[in-house]
Amino acid sequence: MFEIWLSEQSHDPLYLQLYTQIRQQIRSGAIANGARMPSVRTLQMQLHISKTPIETAYQMLSSEGYVVSKPRSGLYAINAFKPEHALVQAPITHNIDAALRPSSQRMSSAPHVIDFNPTSLDVQTFPFRIWRKMLNEALENSAELLCQYGDPQGEYAFRAVIADYIRQARGVVCSPEQIIIGSGISYSMSILTKLLAEYPHIAMEEPGFPKVRDHFGISRFAITPISIGNKGLSIDELEKSSAQLVYVTPSHQFPTGSVIPYAERAQLLNWASERKAYIIEDDYDGEFRYFSKPIPSLQSLDHQGRVIYIGTFSKAFTPALRMNYMVLPMTLIRKMESLQALLSSPSRIEQWAMQSFIEQGHWFRHIRRMRNTYRKKHSTLMEKISAHFADQVEITGHSAGLHIQISVKTQLKAEQLVQMAADHGVRIYDMRGAWMDQNADAAGDPKVYLGFGGISEAEMESGLLRLKKAWSFL
Repeated sequence: MFEIWLSEQSHDPLYLQLYTQIRQQIRSGAIANGARMPSVRTLQMQLHISKTPIETAYQMLSSEGYVVSKPRSGLYAINAFKPEHALVQAPITHNIDAALRPSSQRMSSAPHVIDFNPTSLDVQTFPFRIWRKMLNEALENSAELLCQYGDPQGEYAFRAVIADYIRQARGVVCSPEQIIIGSGISYSMSILTKLLAEYPHIAMEEPGFPKVRDHFGISRFAITPISIGNKGLSIDELEKSSAQLVYVTPSHQFPTGSVIPYAERAQLLNWASERKAYIIEDDYDGEFRYFSKPIPSLQSLDHQGRVIYIGTFSKAFTPALRMNYMVLPMTLIRKMESLQALLSSPSRIEQWAMQSFIEQGHWFRHIRRMRNTYRKKHSTLMEKISAHFADQVEITGHSAGLHIQISVKTQLKAEQLVQMAADHGVRIYDMRGAWMDQNADAAGDPKVYLGFGGISEAEMESGLLRLKKAWSFL
């Protein structure tokens, strides 16, 4: 049992008292290097307090490398000032899109890296039990169909459920026949590059999503970069181009976070109508808007059949599902008949499970929970950045989504700021891969990006403290 003394007279909250005392005992050797830490429940019974301050204290200790988690075993103390600190295992890194990769892979020797990854989600809120139930029900209720191939466009009943959902949530007007279920943005883009081959000139956001840009580049489309401002894509630049297609992320532009307002949306739709062009609307982070209700989709405002709408379950649910959906105008659906061989929908079992998940109301409850979770994290990150950096940084692109953009008032380059953070065990991102012109983002103050979906508030605080130390020149 630990020697822990909590005082109700202390001005420090319980989690901070716990954190401070445990950290001191590890540093002093009172808690031996490699010693197994008491479980949350054990400490809860010993100290007669709720589990929340204990979990918070453990998270802070973990984020600073004083404890390390071993799968199916528990937490273990780490004294980095003793030679036994080799017990710490290097964090496992995963390949992520080049746009999200830090400028340098050289990280500090800190035992725990705090990663403000814009693609990470909150694992604690994933409905494991319910999703397992949906999968089991899908297997039980559709046993006679398991040995048959499904509709390559996606299960019809599932498409009908999606059509109803996106009409309610995003104002998208479509029939099930217009929906193509896919296995991610790459799958959808591979279809569109074939479907739209007679429109060989596409305008892309600058900066923008490199994976989409690369698909069109490999397919030999001419690509014109269109600059992004506070109101999203520059309509003036688009009108001056000879593009016949445009790819946009209007609800939360990637990576700047800007949102296209109603007036500019109308101008964009007018451009498409007059030019007989198509707009590819990627509803990136469309579910998460923090200062007002989500803006209806571009497709909901389109009366000429010029918008191709793409949605996904990756951001609101899990990228592990590898499932998205695309809504084509009826003119393109008729054209798709000659390209049926390109279609290959994802797992029927997971389609059935997601269909039930939505029909039984679990999806709507999950979305509400995720919005509340991310709204709190978003607010906390904004407050902590303001508290630690005051007017030395400017926060932008923060009205929606799971990451923010900050401009740092310094003469240094973004990649230097990223590396300085890395040297202190913090991963932030400069999104250099999002630019077609690598020098285009050199104007003005350097910009870096911080995601908040996959980190706890304790990690957030610890990470920003490290970042403040890394950027001590400010």
